[in-house]
Amino acid sequence: MTFEYTTQYRRASQIPAEPGTPYFIEKGMGDRAHLFGDLITIYAGGEQTENAFNFFTCEGPKGDLIPAHLHPDTYEVFYVTAGAVRVFVEDLEGEQYEKLLGTGDFGFVPKNCPHAYRIERHHSQIVGVAAGPGGTFERFFENLGVPTDAIGLPQQPVVPEPHKFATVPQQYDVRFLSEHQWRTRS
Repeated sequence: MTFEYTTQYRRASQIPAEPGTPYFIEKGMGDRAHLFGDLITIYAGGEQTENAFNFFTCEGPKGDLIPAHLHPDTYEVFYVTAGAVRVFVEDLEGEQYEKLLGTGDFGFVPKNCPHAYRIERHHSQIVGVAAGPGGTFERFFENLGVPTDAIGLPQQPVVPEPHKFATVPQQYDVRFLSEHQWRTRS
């Protein structure tokens, strides 16, 4: 049995808009968006969990560093299920860390800590979970990027218009740090 719901982001979704509804989603069939060279798939978000957490995947090719950013009210988890991802994070005292995560490796970023990542191997996949008192940020991907029904990576990178970087993140607990410099090895 397949249920489909309409959301403000997609004409059909298998994710119910209201909390308290059990549901199941087959692999890859969550709400999807293309952003940069990646495919983001959302399986559960703030709407379903009363803003307690979200659950999403990010798949992508080997590529550039995702811009440094932080989440003032959100904790973020990186769990690599395929490939390799290099995570950069700065703690609240300004100490920077860099770690190459491979399949099965886990990384945790506390709220308010600048961080970024770079996919190091083609066909890498990250499972992301974010939680915090300010709600969750999963719909950021669809609003900064482009919602898609495609299951694969974008044919061309989806680079947001500059004005979106100034407006969209404010709504989703994301603050980009355009001047941030990483002092780590890579």
